[in-house]
Amino acid sequence: MAKLGKRLTDAYKNVNRDSFYNLEAAVALLKSLSKTKFDETIEVAMNLGIDPRHADQMVRGVVNLPNGTGKTVRVAVFARGAKVDEALAAGADVVGGDDLAEAILGGKIDFDRCIASPDMMGVVGKLGKVLGPRGLMPNPKLGTVTPDVAGAVKAAKAGAVEFRAEKTGIVHAGVGKASFSEEALVQNIRAFIDAIGRAKPTGAKGQYIEKVSLSSTMGPGLKVDLAAVSTPVNGASA
Repeated sequence: MAKLGKRLTDAYKNVNRDSFYNLEAAVALLKSLSKTKFDETIEVAMNLGIDPRHADQMVRGVVNLPNGTGKTVRVAVFARGAKVDEALAAGADVVGGDDLAEAILGGKIDFDRCIASPDMMGVVGKLGKVLGPRGLMPNPKLGTVTPDVAGAVKAAKAGAVEFRAEKTGIVHAGVGKASFSEEALVQNIRAFIDAIGRAKPTGAKGQYIEKVSLSSTMGPGLKVDLAAVSTPVNGASA
């Protein structure tokens, strides 16, 4: 096992690694342990009782965090005609068509979210091998292929977070910054957990949400009491 750095070792002195914390206590502790010179991201990780190798057990979606992520999101939009102006007015950082596709194929990917109007999918389709592995391929199920490009841009800028279960059944995301208030972080975390609950796939059996943990970018991980974040969709009864 790799040795912990002095700062993380000191942080763990304040953590009972065998305990399960209620959500509010976990957030308060993480904030108190954030001693870095930059504003750390607060991250949530969830172990799900699924096998994503089966199509009916994949968990994927998007959630709008009520207090945003604290991160500046650069948005690229594939559009033409009037929708170009709509996207720019909504705050898109890059808008284009064939020119944008050529730039991406040439290796220029300076954005965090990619949105496309439906009529542009003929252009976007050829970018699957480039954008897909990066999780940037527009997808109608995630609201990133839509005629309402302005609405999608605003949602992305406001704190919409995409999630997708890894092959081990873990889903995770950044849900705010250590500088956020405890209340804002708790609201964001609950919104994320609720979204995962609503995304329970038809093929999931038994315990669905098995474990929830919180951490900061450079801080220790804390196990969260499932009962403290329980929603109607948790557990075997979901």
